[in-house]
Amino acid sequence: MCRQLGIEVPVVQAPIGSAATPELAAAVAEAGGLGTLALTWVSAPEAVRRIRQVRRLTSRPFAVNLVLDFPVEELVEVCLAEGVPVISTFWGDPSAVSARVRPAGAVHLHTVGSVAEAECAVAAGVDVIVAQGCEAGGHVRGEVSTMALVPAVVDAVHPVPVIAAGGIADGRGLAAVLALGAQAGWLGTRFLTACEAATHEVYRQAVIGAVSQDAVHTRCFDGGWPDAPHRALRNSTLSAWEAAGRPTAPDRPGEGAVVARSADGRAWARYQDMVPVPGMSGDLEALALYAGQSAGLVHDIAPAGRIVADIATRAAALMGRAPVNSASP
Repeated sequence: MCRQLGIEVPVVQAPIGSAATPELAAAVAEAGGLGTLALTWVSAPEAVRRIRQVRRLTSRPFAVNLVLDFPVEELVEVCLAEGVPVISTFWGDPSAVSARVRPAGAVHLHTVGSVAEAECAVAAGVDVIVAQGCEAGGHVRGEVSTMALVPAVVDAVHPVPVIAAGGIADGRGLAAVLALGAQAGWLGTRFLTACEAATHEVYRQAVIGAVSQDAVHTRCFDGGWPDAPHRALRNSTLSAWEAAGRPTAPDRPGEGAVVARSADGRAWARYQDMVPVPGMSGDLEALALYAGQSAGLVHDIAPAGRIVADIATRAAALMGRAPVNSASP
């Protein structure tokens, strides 16, 4: 799979929404992994700007991620016109995208949460499956843990390569999923505290201070993406909603209250699917703090290149191999 994607290290940076930046994707790529831009909610011109910014920073392959629960046709066209080498999709039928991606010469990754979904994706022509265990942060597709899901998907779709997602934050996790038959690890929560990520200090410190059970599987932060389960760190919004008996909108505590503003003055209400990013002000702790159960393994802020190198080196040592050929961070 690394040869197929043109990368040297089996580490993929997950699309961490608004926290994903061109600088993060490029730094992961420069370290030999696969960096990813999250472009679903940006305009076509902004997508072009971010893609070209990655290209200015690195000549190595990178990916873009698109959520199929939203209209992404124009963005697919833009990505292919810009020659993006890897298109990653999530949460929907990948058939239409695959029919366009493969003839354009790009590699198509699709994230699934079950064996049945994986089989359907392969039948649709997807090149690589991302098997997401329910430990994962952000929006979560299925209900099966990584340990159980990954080998089942590997067996079901062989010889199509599988990337494991959910609960992986270090070299131990990478070695474990490689032993399960995956060909790479997909990490999101670990990269939330990368220097290049667009995460506000409030968000970073929440991740660093969290233990695994703080990452709650919920439907609390549904503004902007309804009916999509997700995993986020327990905070004042989530705790108040649970204490009230988990009522539905519009009867939730503090419904509609503006809790934060972006640097450009845009208001963000409680229960929206927005994370704290640099330049925001207000009660940032009350926003969605998406993170997986691997938050309990994240203890520092570090450059993305060093994160990739450390994970790869530790995994290689545990597997009794020479260190992988990763670039210097």
